[in-house]
Amino acid sequence: MTDPNAPQPADPNQQPNTHGQPSQTPPQQPEYGQQPQPPQYGQPQQPQYGQQQPPQYGQQPPQQGQQPYGQQPPQYGQQPPHQGQQPYGQPQYAQAPGAQPLTPQDDKMWAMWSHFGGVLAILPSLIIYLVFKDRGPFVRQEAKEALNWQITFLIVSIAWGIIIGILSGIVVTSMIAGGSFAAIGGISALFSLLSWLPYILNLIFSIIGGVKVKGGQPYRYPVNFRFIK
Repeated sequence: MTDPNAPQPADPNQQPNTHGQPSQTPPQQPEYGQQPQPPQYGQPQQPQYGQQQPPQYGQQPPQQGQQPYGQQPPQYGQQPPHQGQQPYGQPQYAQAPGAQPLTPQDDKMWAMWSHFGGVLAILPSLIIYLVFKDRGPFVRQEAKEALNWQITFLIVSIAWGIIIGILSGIVVTSMIAGGSFAAIGGISALFSLLSWLPYILNLIFSIIGGVKVKGGQPYRYPVNFRFIK
């Protein structure tokens, strides 16, 4: 019989404990078909394939949609800038082009038509002056001269028509009172021709001005009130 209090013989397969530290056995791998055992307290858990490693102590996990360093997130009510959009405060270089200057040939051509258009009264000269005054120096000068002449012609025509009407009325009334009925027709025809005198002068001066400007020379009307400087 053996004494139960007697010391047991040492196992030859057991490694001796050095430096007084308890021996640690390596973790056993789970057999096929068994669930893996959870790690012991204090041991790091190895991430499985396809899983993200959890952040270390003191690190903040990255948030989805987090702005890079140095960029401020858009405030409430503001839309984020699109790709390719210019930031605020930079000048916009794609501006609408203005009216192109006229070539010397076109400059002279429209200056000529500003005088020839006076045959049809004030409207052609006014349109040419407003459209081309900033596109050529010659057309601006000649269209302004022609427009001033047309304004002068309009004022003179109205005044002349009033004067002719008054004179014709006085003469015809006097002839009726004197009994000279035979001469009334001739006097009426004379006053009718005189009423066309401003239109005839306008026709002559407008043609002369157009011909002069066509040859490259500026033209000045003999009598012209230059309202437009």
